[in-house]
Amino acid sequence: MKKAITDQLNRWLGLGRSLVIYRRPGRERALRRLYSEFVGPGDLVFDIGAHLGDRSSAFAALGARVVAVEPQPQLLRWLKRLTRHQPGIVCLPLAVGRAPGSAQLALSFRNPTVASLDSRWRERLRTTIAGFRHVRWEDSITVPVTTLDELIRQYGRPRFCKIDVEGFEVEVLAGLSQPVPALSFEFVNGALDQALQCLEELDRLGRHEFNVIAGELRHFIWPSWRNPELLRQWLEGEAEGIASGDIYARLVV
Repeated sequence: MKKAITDQLNRWLGLGRSLVIYRRPGRERALRRLYSEFVGPGDLVFDIGAHLGDRSSAFAALGARVVAVEPQPQLLRWLKRLTRHQPGIVCLPLAVGRAPGSAQLALSFRNPTVASLDSRWRERLRTTIAGFRHVRWEDSITVPVTTLDELIRQYGRPRFCKIDVEGFEVEVLAGLSQPVPALSFEFVNGALDQALQCLEELDRLGRHEFNVIAGELRHFIWPSWRNPELLRQWLEGEAEGIASGDIYARLVV
């Protein structure tokens, strides 16, 4: 009984923390400025790992249609609640990987942003990054898994695809057999080899150029976009010590 009460308290603390961070006033305005370079009225966007939908809401505010994918039941309920006045957002209770099926999603009650399908990623970051040493994954659930190819078959080819899935980014890209005009995927220092593998997956799909956003900032670190080799060198050089962030890729045609 005591454990159940503690777990529920930690769930609410984790949810409250996410609401403060990702749904604070003014955040969406900065996101709209960032994504206006990639998304316009009528465009389709995939938000893979939508969490509480701050980015989904920004995409929709730019006039885009959004497929928001979130496998955590508690977050999905809040995602639907927070976006209920934005009919252009479709919320799906799914994870995304290289093949359809099901998988075990590890849940951290106090840190719902680090729910992950990759056990090796979880253990690796707990040993390499100080900020992860206190993180605990207290539970796991079985979630349905789809692929980007299947989402494209159902909804169409997106203009932009945001991927933030806590160590599963390579698996998500492995389930894509055609290029999309632009996308982003998260990287974490301490697991930069996974970012390099994502780069290989994108090389398979076509020619891209890249830029980077550090952490939760809203501007690119480079004044001009870089080719794959320069990005590869940057990652192999420990990403200039940046702890985490997002790599943006756009198709060169």
